[in-house]
Amino acid sequence: MRLIPPPVEPFRIKMVESLGWTTRRERDKLLQAAGFNVFGLHADKVLIDLLTDSGTSAMSDRQWAGIMMGDESYAGARSFYRFEKAVRGIFGFTHVIPTHQGRAAERVLFETVLGKNSAVPSNIHFDTTRANIEVRNARAVDLAGAAAYDPDALLPFKGDMDTAKLEAFLDRNGGRVPVVMLTVTNNSGGGQPVSLANIQRVAAICRRRKIPFFFDACRFAENAWFIKQREKGYGRWSVRDIARKMFSFADGATMSAKKDALVNMGGFVTLNDPDLAGRIKNNLIIGEGFPTYGGLSGRDLEAIAQGLHEGLDEAYLEYRTRQVAYLGGLLDEVGVPYFKPAGGHAIYVLADRLLPHIPRDRYPGWALTVALYRESGIRAVEIGGVMFGRKNPKTGREVFPELELVRLAIPRRVYTASHMIFVAEALASIARKPEQVKGIRIIEEPRFLRHFTARFEEID
Repeated sequence: MRLIPPPVEPFRIKMVESLGWTTRRERDKLLQAAGFNVFGLHADKVLIDLLTDSGTSAMSDRQWAGIMMGDESYAGARSFYRFEKAVRGIFGFTHVIPTHQGRAAERVLFETVLGKNSAVPSNIHFDTTRANIEVRNARAVDLAGAAAYDPDALLPFKGDMDTAKLEAFLDRNGGRVPVVMLTVTNNSGGGQPVSLANIQRVAAICRRRKIPFFFDACRFAENAWFIKQREKGYGRWSVRDIARKMFSFADGATMSAKKDALVNMGGFVTLNDPDLAGRIKNNLIIGEGFPTYGGLSGRDLEAIAQGLHEGLDEAYLEYRTRQVAYLGGLLDEVGVPYFKPAGGHAIYVLADRLLPHIPRDRYPGWALTVALYRESGIRAVEIGGVMFGRKNPKTGREVFPELELVRLAIPRRVYTASHMIFVAEALASIARKPEQVKGIRIIEEPRFLRHFTARFEEID
């Protein structure tokens, strides 16, 4: 592997954590015990954990200092007001409603606005967003442009929503759409950003039809960084100002703070409509907590308030996106195909291309997550037929998503260049002998979010 210059970390390491070294024989047994589902592995048996970038960030000294100052008062804690000020200062919305994580923010929003026949358009909904809609007998509708499904197109904003599709969908279903969502960056489609021009066009459509427009904003800072780097006219803007510009077109947002706020737990809903905010708070009290803590401790609120500011630091964002691109460059060197260009938080390996001998109904993406852990102790997540496959209610046959991906999600401020090299070498080893990877069959699955708890077996 040719040496590619890695990005320089804009921080220094102050504390370390030992990694979980295992033998291949141990990993074989662990996979069998987990039903060949890497979600079922014990984390201390994982060497490099790329399962998710959610809640896995390394927090800063200032965040840890904030934790020590957390006010744990049940109502009206000063930590809430510091949190509220940080969210308002960046997002610009009037009402700030804390939740224990992003899916809780989605839950309290959708519980409030969805009816049985509702539909929620987005560019591409991610797993928990989709589940929170579908569990209420509503429809989660993906309206991304064609580029979102073309892994080879080197375009700057492949996360954009197709506004012609949105207009046509609203023409057919206008009275059934209580909210339009836009996911930034587009996690299910290669971690690709959405342009400000597209945000403005979506907002205009929603305003004209009087439909609230919300962001799924968990990676908003990375999206704003890409706008600064790629969209004409914003190169001299600060990332913070770009973020404010993004949110100025919307009516609200849900956020998992476990991503761009650099914390291990937390989320929120933020919006302007006082009536809707009041109804959401009522749902919050029933299932999360009082509106000034919303399922979080005061120390969590302090860490989020600090992390939101750190997540907008431009030296950090340059390093963050360059680290992802660095891993992509290493995979280019060893011939491992991935969704291009490199995303903001992850590399998405094209599992069906890497393992062409495994048909879609034998889940090549899932098979690759098993092979990667067996090969090297690395854990990744499938974003393909298991996560997003659906059975046709008329034929009973499974309908597969257009992309069969394995996401290598890089935790923030956690791994170094040598870890990325190790990941690339492990995938290169699989690429040299792809025929040795076996297909997968589902033997047990729940109704929703099956990838978390389903059990599998390998097929010879």
